[in-house]
Amino acid sequence: MDIATLIGMILVAALLAGSVIVGGGSFAAFWDLPSVLVVCGGCFASVLISFPLKRLLAAPMVVKKCLLNKGEDVPALISQLVSLAETARRDGLLALESRLEEIDNDFIKLGVQMAVDGSQPEVIEDVMRSAIDSLSARHADGKAVVDQAGRFAPAFGMIGTLMGLIMMLGNMSDPSGIGAGMAVALITTLYGAIISNGVFLPFAEKLGFLHKQELRSMEIAMRGIMAIQSGENPRVVEQKLKTFLAPKQRAGEGQAA
Repeated sequence: MDIATLIGMILVAALLAGSVIVGGGSFAAFWDLPSVLVVCGGCFASVLISFPLKRLLAAPMVVKKCLLNKGEDVPALISQLVSLAETARRDGLLALESRLEEIDNDFIKLGVQMAVDGSQPEVIEDVMRSAIDSLSARHADGKAVVDQAGRFAPAFGMIGTLMGLIMMLGNMSDPSGIGAGMAVALITTLYGAIISNGVFLPFAEKLGFLHKQELRSMEIAMRGIMAIQSGENPRVVEQKLKTFLAPKQRAGEGQAA
């Protein structure tokens, strides 16, 4: 579970609810089913128009990634690559085949397998770069769906407000109902703003951040595999890969060692 995402969502809900309570308002005044249908239904329909159905069916996995992602443990990744480099240096590249089962990272396993099979360095790099590019394309598609939903929600909130105002102004026979009608009309704008800025846009930003983290890990893995394949000294491999860490992390790793 991503604690930051969970805390953020709870905090948004708590602040909104607290504002209503402190302001002496009623939660019932902020509920309007037609407004929910306009904002949520309209947003979903527009996203459905914008993307293929297959892409939308994958949206729950995108949301799951935001809520249940695990942070990349870069120091552990570097340690594993250095350990593989030590094995290759001591016993040869073919000795890495016996360690394939202990590698959980499919990307690293791909590179090690190609190195063991005797593939040329440029071929290994080309295949691994292609895997990185493919991942980037998939992540971009998933983020685009959430980004678009974040843009459509406020627009449909405004559309709902305009619809409410038109219906209110079209029935001015009872001036006492203008205030209530105006309040209901504005609720859709509120819904659109909350859904966009409290859910979709933050999720899109989190996906972008996670994507950068994963790309960094893949870049580290690829450089480590290339160094192992070329037979570099494990200590040199370690120093190369540690350049991806922040200075404090590098110092901490050195002290721990």
